[in-house]
Amino acid sequence: MSELIQLTAAELAAELASGGISSEEATRAHLDRIAEVDEQVGAFLATDAEASLAAARGIDARRAAGEQLGELAGVPLAVKDVLVTTDMPSTSGSRILEGYMSPFDATAVARSRAAGLVSIGKTNMDEFAMGSSTENSAYRTTRNPWSLDRIPGGSGGGSAAAVTAFEAPLALGSDTGGSIRQPAAVTGSVGVKPTYGGVSRYGAIALASSLDQIGPCARTVLDTALLHDVIAGHDVHDSTSLDFAWPSMAEAARGGADPASLRGLRVGVVKQLQASGVQAGVRTRFEEALALLSAQGAEIVEIDAPHFEYAVAAYYLILPAEASSNLAKYDSVRFGLRVEPAGGGTVESVMSATRAAGFGPEVKRRIILGTYALSAGYYDAYYGSAQKVRTLIQRDFSSAFERVDVIASPTAPTTAWRLGEHAGDPMQDYLNDATTIPANLAGIPGLSLPIGTAAEDGLPVGLQLMAPAFEDARLYRAGSAIEQLIRDRDGGPFWAQAPALVGSQPLDGASNGKAAR
Repeated sequence: MSELIQLTAAELAAELASGGISSEEATRAHLDRIAEVDEQVGAFLATDAEASLAAARGIDARRAAGEQLGELAGVPLAVKDVLVTTDMPSTSGSRILEGYMSPFDATAVARSRAAGLVSIGKTNMDEFAMGSSTENSAYRTTRNPWSLDRIPGGSGGGSAAAVTAFEAPLALGSDTGGSIRQPAAVTGSVGVKPTYGGVSRYGAIALASSLDQIGPCARTVLDTALLHDVIAGHDVHDSTSLDFAWPSMAEAARGGADPASLRGLRVGVVKQLQASGVQAGVRTRFEEALALLSAQGAEIVEIDAPHFEYAVAAYYLILPAEASSNLAKYDSVRFGLRVEPAGGGTVESVMSATRAAGFGPEVKRRIILGTYALSAGYYDAYYGSAQKVRTLIQRDFSSAFERVDVIASPTAPTTAWRLGEHAGDPMQDYLNDATTIPANLAGIPGLSLPIGTAAEDGLPVGLQLMAPAFEDARLYRAGSAIEQLIRDRDGGPFWAQAPALVGSQPLDGASNGKAAR
């Protein structure tokens, strides 16, 4: 591999600022990496090398002219296909939006461009962000760079796989019930769901509006923090955007780099998140991480959150209900796919044919469930009751944070499963979100970082940290210290263990779908 693609985003930014390398060189190195391995990994749905290199040359020219640029100016960035962009198709992983070109950039993308980051492609995802494996994409299969017969998590498996496979140092994702954090856990990367409203959702193709949140992913806590600083902040285009003076997440990450900063930190462990179903190797690594924290002077406190056991059930009523409403706009009339029945037909028959052809099985399943939950006579029994449970979960968090500074749990109860292993059993995917869903229901921030590999399969295990709303910086401070503890234990950065696997494994005869366009 090129040495350039092995640099962290922070290291790459420093080299760019010093003139040691150009943005064009950094961008070309990552595009070459995509060309080398993405036929196997399948992280990207779309790339445009000429446009990306032109943008990189523009940054180099501005720097040469003496213009003061942002810290990440010239660093390549991958963008989850849930965010609309003007330069590449925005499909949300669905056939119903195949070829759709947006007339504007999502706010997170616009802010990234304004900061000088160079977009190098749109990443694969579960259709409309519905899934935990990226197997629900309408376009191609994404594979875990650690083991190409395993899933990369979902719905943002493309973004997580891209940073893990050294195809991009940074990526944007979206998190509705764990879609940034769970892929980070199973690919050994870092992912953050910010406080709800902390990053604008304008231009994010909606799944569940009260749950969706845009966030960053990368290979290190600091890199994730640097991207978070770029995209955070109030946006008048988003009515849920918080008008709040956010502190620098990068400063918090740098300030927490010394593990000694963990002394006195009160770490809550929710007993309801340690229930049966957690893989033995995941549990072992989690307990080892708690022991490391305790050895540094952190206080481990058991927390009782009695309503967490209902989180998955409540979530899978709220999300489908909101999704059925949000996806009603895909009607064959305004934009996207249009299918004409043989011999013509009514507006209703065209709409029905279009949605039948354009939506995949998981999307149809959730639309049907959501429509039922919102129907007359069932609203109070299902959607209304789920919202009441949501309030109880928020109260559980409030009570817990009176006793602790952060809450820790395994990010996912298992490591990455084999492709196709959960086929025909969607409940297996749903239950894999059990530890991440509560943060979305409560609107609080969550961070996942790698803490080692499971003994059974040698695959990454993630540690999740959660903090009160508005306390995202607390997560970066603690996460950075834990990352350093893991690095000291392992004798180097966790992500350095992965690259030899990529490009050296056969695909076992399986087709990877069509390549990035």
